[in-house]
Amino acid sequence: MNKNSKQMLTGKSFEYAILREFKEKLERKTNVKVIENNSFKIAKGCFETFDDIEQSKYLLTASFAVNFLTDIEPRLSNGFDEKDILELEILSDDKGKHGDVRDVLAIRLLQKWEIGVSAKNNHKAVKHSRLSNTIDFGEKWIGIKSSQNYFNEIKPVFDSLNQMKIKSGGKKTWQSLGDYHETVYVPVLNALIKELDNIYQSNPNKVANQLVEYLVGNQDFYKVIKGNSKVEIQAYNLHGTLNLPFKNVLPKFNTPQVALPSKIIDISYKENSKTTIIVTLNNNWILSFRIHNASSRIEPSLKFDINLLSAPKSLFTNKLSIK
Repeated sequence: MNKNSKQMLTGKSFEYAILREFKEKLERKTNVKVIENNSFKIAKGCFETFDDIEQSKYLLTASFAVNFLTDIEPRLSNGFDEKDILELEILSDDKGKHGDVRDVLAIRLLQKWEIGVSAKNNHKAVKHSRLSNTIDFGEKWIGIKSSQNYFNEIKPVFDSLNQMKIKSGGKKTWQSLGDYHETVYVPVLNALIKELDNIYQSNPNKVANQLVEYLVGNQDFYKVIKGNSKVEIQAYNLHGTLNLPFKNVLPKFNTPQVALPSKIIDISYKENSKTTIIVTLNNNWILSFRIHNASSRIEPSLKFDINLLSAPKSLFTNKLSIK
C-alpha cells in the first residue's frame, strides 16, 4: 500500500470513529440522525478493514475528543424539543477544494447551527495543493486570476516534464534528472513568489485573509489530531461561530475568536532550502509551502505540503493524554 492510500485509509477511519462516538454519546441525550451518504459508507468501509484492536484505538481516541467537544459545545447535547434533531454527516473531499476543510459535521437545522471537525491522523498539514500548467493557483486559492506572465514562466518547466514523460512511456524517474530541485523546483517557486507578491500588491485588502481562509479553512471548525497516545484539539474560531451557549447552558471552556491576517509581511525561501517557501503574515500567521514530486516517476505537475508554522496566541489548543 502506498503512502497516499494508507493516509486515506487511516484518515477516513478516524472520521468514522469520530462520527460513531458522537452518535453513541449524544443519542442518550438528544435525537440524533446519521446521514448515511456515500462519504459515510467509504469511511465505514475503511474503518472495517482494521481488526478489533486497531478499531478500539480509533474509537478510544475519538471518545476523548468527543467528550471534550461536548463540554465546549453545549448545543451538541441540548435541543429545543424532540423535533430539534442533531444530524451527523461526513462531508465529501470535494468540499476541501473550495476551502471547507471540515470532515465531520454536526447540524441542528432548527437552531440554524452547525459545527465541523477536521479529523487528522498523525499529521498536521493544513493543505495539499498542486501546481501545473493548467492550474491557476491565484484563482483557486484567493479568487484572483494569475497573470499570463506567471504561466509564461512556468510553462517551459512543465512542458519539458511532459515531454520526458511521453518519450519514456511514463517510466523516466525524477532521480534520473540529477539536481531537479535547482532545475525544476526553483524556477516554479520563483514564479510563484513573484506572482503571489504581485497579486497581493494589487489587492492588499483581500489577499492575506483569503489565503489563510483557503488554506486553513473558510468555515469555523475544530481540528482533531490523533497521535499514538494523545489527541490534540484546536479551535479555529475565525468567525465567532464556535463555543456558543445554549440558552443558560454555558461552555465549560472558552475558545476565543482568532483574528485573521490582513497583511502579507514577507514571502521568501526557507533558509538553505530550494524546496520550501515561507509566507509571513501579520497577527502571527506563518505558513510553510514545501514543494515535491508526488511520484517517483516524472509527471507534469508538482505538489505542495502546506503547514501552519505559527498562529495567533488566541488559537485555542488542548492536548489530552490517552492511557
